[in-house]
Amino acid sequence: MSAGAVATSIFGVFMVATVALGLLAVRGRGGQGGLAEWSVGGRSLGAVFIWVLMAGESYTSFSYLGAAGWGYNFGAPVLYVVAYMSCGYAVGYLVGPMLWAYAREHGLVGITDMIAHRYGRPWLGAVVAVLATVFLLPYIQLQITGMGVVVSTISYGSISLNWAYFLAFLVTTGFVVVSGLRGSAWVSVLKDVLVIATLAFLAIYVPLHYFDGYGDFLDRIVAEKRDWLTLPGAGDSGYGTAWFATTSLLNALTVVIFPTTVAGYLGARNADALRRNAIWLPAYNVLLFVPMLLGMAALFVVPGLTGADSNLALFKLVTDSLPAWAVGVIGVAAALSSIVPMAVFMLVIGTMWGRSVLSLVPRLQSQQRQKAASQTVVVIAGTLALIMTYAAPNTLVRLSLISYEGMAQLLPMLLLGLVWRRLSMAGAVSGLVVGVGAVCALVFTGNDPVFGVNAGILALVVNLAVALAVTWARPADADARPDAEVLASSDPDTDKRLEASGTSAAGSA
Repeated sequence: MSAGAVATSIFGVFMVATVALGLLAVRGRGGQGGLAEWSVGGRSLGAVFIWVLMAGESYTSFSYLGAAGWGYNFGAPVLYVVAYMSCGYAVGYLVGPMLWAYAREHGLVGITDMIAHRYGRPWLGAVVAVLATVFLLPYIQLQITGMGVVVSTISYGSISLNWAYFLAFLVTTGFVVVSGLRGSAWVSVLKDVLVIATLAFLAIYVPLHYFDGYGDFLDRIVAEKRDWLTLPGAGDSGYGTAWFATTSLLNALTVVIFPTTVAGYLGARNADALRRNAIWLPAYNVLLFVPMLLGMAALFVVPGLTGADSNLALFKLVTDSLPAWAVGVIGVAAALSSIVPMAVFMLVIGTMWGRSVLSLVPRLQSQQRQKAASQTVVVIAGTLALIMTYAAPNTLVRLSLISYEGMAQLLPMLLLGLVWRRLSMAGAVSGLVVGVGAVCALVFTGNDPVFGVNAGILALVVNLAVALAVTWARPADADARPDAEVLASSDPDTDKRLEASGTSAAGSA
């Protein structure tokens, strides 16, 4: 049997197992759970499932492709990923329980739901849902592309990119529509076992196989590739110290309100699970050093990779020296690192539309109909991303340039709005409009970074200033919800009261 056939067979077996595991997650639950059961796992996931789910969202195909590619092209600047995630988990220790408490108190299932409730305007939740979808669709497309590249590479070209893209869409849609967040959490367990095992193996194997161990490898980097070890990295990257600091800060703040992160928060059984999770998650970041280092190792093994080929730096090492069965297993780990986050992205888009947009239609206001509408949107969103991958791949890639920086502009509206009751809807909306406009203007005119500073954080400063100025000029009116301020966002006694009250989304949303 050829190497391609062996690797492809292993991949196929694991993909079938992935769909089966996702469907098994909801065995015996029937279709009675409603939107809350599907979108946030009935708010019943324990600390272990929350950990693997949120780790699965953070460790995507970027970790195998982009992180290795950045390590290959630039070196040190790629460490911003480790910096912002670790800082983001620290912020999440405070923010996660706050969002969980507010959502559980009022039976909410996502950020658009929270915004609509906080400002007492359902149409505002719908507007934010549309805006967030624009920012999230590129991530689905990027995961489809990432998985396609992985599958085509590990099959030694026997599976074309186009078929690989379709497989990514088919497998993910196959279980997420039926099993929702709970299925993603179960698949995350399989994914994390494979990721930890394969990266631990590669961290030992590559330096020993291609060098005489880490000593020789690191000595060569210091002697021959010194620029890769300092900011701004190799070449004229523009990713200097100011960019590193401002990007890490912006992303650390943004990751805690990213819709996929919030889905993980709201799926927790209690707030203590989120606090423990925030403590444990940084340990997962240790794995991120492996593809970064292996990307730099590829500088000596496969020199001269340019453009998109540099993203294959890690897999060039894998396919060059390992037997086909090992390539297949490593490819499965990388593929699952696309499937899990892609599933959650599709899930939150469906939830936002089912809950905040389509629910404005009178006959779609019941739990079961909102769930059905959300599942339909999942298929539509995935299909749209797949079509764009085939027809106009660069369109969504260009949108991805503003995805994270654009999502950051929701920080004042959501977080400040929850902790400061005086923030008016006019102020929050004005700040959002100005912030998103500033991000688009800076990024699409090639001015990111601006004098070495991340454009998104500059837009966020302007956003916040406008929100405060408009609120001062036009204070919150009597329509603002009196219970909007989260007074006990991280109070364990309040957490216990909420848990005992049984106010779950399945019964109150």
